[in-house]
Amino acid sequence: MTKQEALDIILATKVIAVIRMPDEKKVFNVIEALEKGGVKALEVTMTTPGALEIVAFLSSRKTPGILVGAGTVLDVETATEAIRAGADFLVSPVTNFDMIRVCGEENRFVAPGALTPTEILAAWQAGADVVKVFPASSLGPRYFKDLKGPLPQVRLMPTGGVTLENARQFIESGACCVAIGTALLDEKAIESEDWNLLTLRGRNLMDSLA
Repeated sequence: MTKQEALDIILATKVIAVIRMPDEKKVFNVIEALEKGGVKALEVTMTTPGALEIVAFLSSRKTPGILVGAGTVLDVETATEAIRAGADFLVSPVTNFDMIRVCGEENRFVAPGALTPTEILAAWQAGADVVKVFPASSLGPRYFKDLKGPLPQVRLMPTGGVTLENARQFIESGACCVAIGTALLDEKAIESEDWNLLTLRGRNLMDSLA
């Protein structure tokens, strides 16, 4: 999938689900539950055991309109491996200019991480499709409204601190989409294998942003 196709889906649905789990055996159940809830962009972080294998498996079996991405990508080597595994998009908590360049050459959506206006603009000018503002929990939705004043052209995505309750606030404050992990992936539901609850949480999130 091209970066423009991935960008179109992410901008339309406004959500990237961040899947960071210590037990890779339940990852597939979580992803299936979120898909049923209407979540289209699924990010598997590189801190998840067997992340590249999971990305490769999901990419080879995904249904049309679903995006499988790699998160917590910190360097060119990992980015290249993720792209080879079939990742539709790459996300990082930091800005690595070489990684942005490689994603551009491979026509892959990339969202590097930044926090200050200087960092955010540098990532955008280097070719970021969306800039991941991390950690958003330290600043809240108001920060995005402040940023959009001088930087209206930059697409911003809060990560860290996004919840089902405040996701819409971030969008209304200028974010183009949100990345949400812990608040969506209810630990007790996963532990008890209550996949219907995860589907419901995903559906409630999508409905709140419609």
